[in-house]
Amino acid sequence: MKTTLEELLAFRAVVDTGSITAAADQLEQTVSGISRALSRLEKKLGTTLLRRTTRRLELTEEGQAFLARTRAILDAMDAAEEEMATRREAPTGLLRVNAASPFMLHAIVPLVPEFHRLFPGIHLELNTDDLNVDLLAQRTDIAIRIGTLRDSTLHARPLCSSRLRVLASPAYLAQHGKPKRVADLTHHALIGNSQLSALNDWPLRSPQGDHYRATLAFSASSGETMRQLALAGLGLVCLADFMTEADRTRGDLVQVLARDTVEVRQPVNAVYYRNTALSSRITAFLDFLAARLQ
Repeated sequence: MKTTLEELLAFRAVVDTGSITAAADQLEQTVSGISRALSRLEKKLGTTLLRRTTRRLELTEEGQAFLARTRAILDAMDAAEEEMATRREAPTGLLRVNAASPFMLHAIVPLVPEFHRLFPGIHLELNTDDLNVDLLAQRTDIAIRIGTLRDSTLHARPLCSSRLRVLASPAYLAQHGKPKRVADLTHHALIGNSQLSALNDWPLRSPQGDHYRATLAFSASSGETMRQLALAGLGLVCLADFMTEADRTRGDLVQVLARDTVEVRQPVNAVYYRNTALSSRITAFLDFLAARLQ
């Protein structure tokens, strides 16, 4: 006959407490029940595990060897139960996330399959907006904001930062030449942002200081549209690394004026209202993003 979990628990409790009576109290059983469990266990194993005297219990050599196995088995059972409890308590429910379309497409969407495997109970609603949204009006749980935060009513969690570079396609440079100095940009078509003029201050050393105000030939409200215009060979553009890493790796976009470029990193924060009670699904998503975007 196989040993039972009840018998193993009784054996461990007797060893840990030092007596059958104390083990019975710990396991909320009768003294006779614990004694019978020990007797059955020794009979099944065909050996003596404990020497009983009037004053104490002592482990035999076989008992010491079997105790190590017993602890390993019971520890594994405890771990399995804890894992199941964690699974039952796993975060679930709807999580609304808002981000600018370039960050959503290039940074968040590639991570969604892994997040779904880890947290299958969370239903992600991914919304994009290239301007800062009102979290309450849009019923947004988390918004990803790029750049300096100005709204003091929001709590922010830093996720990463992304460097800015001036880029162009090889096709554009082959046709129009590669600028050798910042002053050469006056002879080139520049692509910039139509809504946020501050994004048209490129991180280049110039007579204006550590920035160059771009005069635009093409403008768009979305960084993704700007990227597509640059890929189409229509001009130079200043974009963050998170959305151009693959382009630069493939050689579809190349950096220009690297020696004149000032290292500027845009902070990327996850924001939510300060009075928001952080649900387990919000915490899970923020921890997941922070770990992978660093």
